Amino acid sequence: MRHKDIKSLEELQLEMKQLKSEYLLKETLLKEDARAYIKQFSPMNLITDFFNPKSLLKLDEKTNLSGSIMSLILPMFLNKTVFRGSGFLTKSIAALVSGKLGKSLDAESITGIVGKIKSLFGSKKRKDVDFADYGIPPDSETY
Repeated sequence: MRHKDIKSLEELQLEMKQLKSEYLLKETLLKEDARAYIKQFSPMNLITDFFNPKSLLKLDEKTNLSGSIMSLILPMFLNKTVFRGSGFLTKSIAALVSGKLGKSLDAESITGIVGKIKSLFGSKKRKDVDFADYGIPPDSETY
């Protein structure tokens, strides 16, 4: 606690105004800190923190989430498309193999595969057009 020698009424009023301004400043700072703290745990902020690409890759490194999802989706996809008319035994073997393959996939390998497929179907690079040579030498007067 501060001890000041207040000798006049003006000094007392000045000290009261200073204390009141410090009080209001601390109040606003405390309110801003409380808002920032509450905003940190808001549902929208949690969604943006956990579902951006960087955090999904970190989450995937820890839990291999994409591998688990692919081990479920890949057998169903193959059984519905590639092995549509096959028998039970063929479908079950394909499901086991594709399930194991799906577990080994992680987010980086999936993005690499998607990138390669995208580059196959992407726009092809055009060749740069070379200078057309019509047989006129550069030192000619008609050039």
